[in-house]
Amino acid sequence: MIKCIAIDDEPLALKQMAGYIHKTPFLELLGQFESAIQAIPFVQENQVDLMFLDISMPDLSGMDFVKSLEHPPKVVFTTAYSDFAVEGFRVDAVDYLVKPIGYSDFLKAANKAKSWFETRQMVHLQVKYDDQFLFIKSEYRIVRINFNDIRYIEAMSEYVKIHLISASPVMSLLSMKSLEEQLPTEKFMRVHRSFIVNLTKISIIERSRIVFGDDVYIPVSDQYKSKFQNWVDKKFII
Repeated sequence: MIKCIAIDDEPLALKQMAGYIHKTPFLELLGQFESAIQAIPFVQENQVDLMFLDISMPDLSGMDFVKSLEHPPKVVFTTAYSDFAVEGFRVDAVDYLVKPIGYSDFLKAANKAKSWFETRQMVHLQVKYDDQFLFIKSEYRIVRINFNDIRYIEAMSEYVKIHLISASPVMSLLSMKSLEEQLPTEKFMRVHRSFIVNLTKISIIERSRIVFGDDVYIPVSDQYKSKFQNWVDKKFII
């Protein structure tokens, strides 16, 4: 089941969207909200897979709401205006529905989301773990990556880019979260929403940045700074 919420400042539109979700067998409605502000604590405290989200709302628009979240759920935008379509897809929207919305159009968007989650699940199952290496699906190949060869990992929209010491980077359709869970914690640490670093490859740290070579600077964000600093302190000799 895909866990959903619906957000719309129009009560009738919200009721219709909730009804459509209830009607769709593979969707589960966790909550419905008349503003994005109301939904913020719920999204932060619960596992939400998919949001059906109106764009044009007072105080906080649907687009700004998605951009404000550190790890936003997938989203299907709903609106009375078609001008937001391009911007919507820039934030990786699954689909974009223009009101009035019929159930057939809703179901097409829901099926797109279902396909996305099924693909993600298949890819997750294709990550194979060993003490010293991973097998990762990259395009049409299964690639072995030794932990010791990884310098850092970079999030790139739906993909991750694994930067290696002596080979070209490897791209894979994976989330940072799923890959992070497979990496040994004594060697790897998330230091930013977009970066995981191999701790054994760090040689220079300057001004809250990890330096890899002349042109690569990995920022350590506030969210991860304390954990990273604790690791540094354990290794630091005065």
